Amino acid sequence: MSRFRKLVKRIIVATAGEDAAARVAQIYEDARSRIESSLTPTGRRSAAGLRTFRDRHHGQRCFIIGNGPSLATMDLSPLRGEVTFGLNRVYLMFERLGFPTTYLVSVNRYVIEQCADDLAHLAIPTFLSWHSRRFVPDKSRAIFLRSVGRPHFATDPTVGLWEGATVTYVALQLAYYMGFREVILIGVDHSFATKGPAHQLVTSQGDDPNHFDPSYFGKGFRWQLPDLETSEIAYRMARHAFEADGRHVLDATVGGKLDIFEKAEFGSLFKPRPDGPLV
Repeated sequence: MSRFRKLVKRIIVATAGEDAAARVAQIYEDARSRIESSLTPTGRRSAAGLRTFRDRHHGQRCFIIGNGPSLATMDLSPLRGEVTFGLNRVYLMFERLGFPTTYLVSVNRYVIEQCADDLAHLAIPTFLSWHSRRFVPDKSRAIFLRSVGRPHFATDPTVGLWEGATVTYVALQLAYYMGFREVILIGVDHSFATKGPAHQLVTSQGDDPNHFDPSYFGKGFRWQLPDLETSEIAYRMARHAFEADGRHVLDATVGGKLDIFEKAEFGSLFKPRPDGPLV
């Protein structure tokens, strides 16, 4: 932070308090990122690329695949041929799946910083956070999403979206923008074995019990503890936005603890064909 900004912050804190200073700082950061993204080639390319996805999947359904340990208990083969959003390090299961997800979304600074090369080499459309672009190799064709601090559900992410303390919420906003009529969540366990204050940065000391693969946030990986309370606020915003437009979100997570969305049984979402395989 520059000396001038520090001085301004001290003045605001002294006259209006810490909360006011935080709001002013957030307004400043939002404005700065908006200007930067509009003036740089990467920002303009990302904005143009994102606009090509508006209503691309109008009226279709998609699956957003969380990364919870429940995925390890599921037969995910029915997802072949479905439109899918993978999150963060979902690519660790591509070999098991036998196919990649249609899209990948990652917005957490620490995930992107430590996995930048992996993310840059994916041969699928990838959406990453604007504030983490410096970690991503120049050759990446990722679309960078600009986040803003104001809690809201962005029906048009080109003007900035709220992260809602979970990448799943970002994927929900992208799914809405792409026109999906039905969005189905799986692997959103909404429960973590590792406890501690929300957003606290920790370093993994061994195998990861919180995700589908023990190496997901394996030994030495730095990650932030979840903020389940804020993510629930965000999920309620998502449910309201979808339902207000005659669309809906289902939660087919096996044993999930989230109670915001209507529940569904994963296998019931696929109709059997006469010859046996699911469609």
